[in-house]
Amino acid sequence: MKTFLVTGSTGATGAPTVKYLLEQGHQVKALVRREDERSQQLKDLGAQVYVGNMLDLKSLRLAMEGVEGAYFCYPLSDGLVEAAALFAQAAKEHGVKHIVNMSHKQSRPDARSQATLNHWMSEQVFTWAGIPTTHLRVTFFAQWMLYIAPLIREGRYLTPFDADSRFAPIAASDIALIVANILLKPQGHGDKAYPLHGPIEYSHEELAGVLSSTLGKEVRYEQVSVEAFVKLLGLDHDPAFAVHFNAVKIDQREKRLEGLDSTGTTIIGQALLTPAQFIEQHREQLM
Repeated sequence: MKTFLVTGSTGATGAPTVKYLLEQGHQVKALVRREDERSQQLKDLGAQVYVGNMLDLKSLRLAMEGVEGAYFCYPLSDGLVEAAALFAQAAKEHGVKHIVNMSHKQSRPDARSQATLNHWMSEQVFTWAGIPTTHLRVTFFAQWMLYIAPLIREGRYLTPFDADSRFAPIAASDIALIVANILLKPQGHGDKAYPLHGPIEYSHEELAGVLSSTLGKEVRYEQVSVEAFVKLLGLDHDPAFAVHFNAVKIDQREKRLEGLDSTGTTIIGQALLTPAQFIEQHREQLM
């Protein structure tokens, strides 16, 4: 039995990672920012819940004790590079053998988005630390459809991105399986950067069509400004979000989120969820 640390443990990828590792008979330390209903659910599953701050080295040192592998997942907010440095330091002090780092598909040293550049910098931090790390460069989550679920229920697939911009949405549950499987069997995954996509690539307009055919109702593609979209998501309190989404819009035009791969399927040993299967799983939310 091994012990793993999962950050972002109440989130879309963190929570299922905790669940899967526990189901495999391992101990899991779940780092959360506060105790709430979601953290209680992790406790009920058998996780050891630690309330802490990823920008606080003391919190990380405490959570990292006895850990063999760790999942680093930081929210889209300030402090990513500092958090990576503190996480790497605590991991190094406690002899952690492997880290899985959630990054961006378009991570690169000349990224126009500061958030994406910070992801690239966090990759460098873990490399400098000398801890074997797998960087998951993930495309758009299929969960984006759930973020606009109230609009989809009204028959509107609303996005700031161009109709013909292409991507292959990947389900967070599949990302969690990839994370967990790398932590359980890290051999060969150290110091690797894996672009991760879902199994089928669509344009945004085509994805609206998949929603229509799967749900059995008309769902129309509708483009809005980045500013309107950010406000819709409730993220307009921080201008950095609009800057990031404007940069991603250009990234999509430059085809930086396009592509397919077999990496995820190879790691988890099964097919990834298609967008239609994801939509069917969440039919109740989307109808």
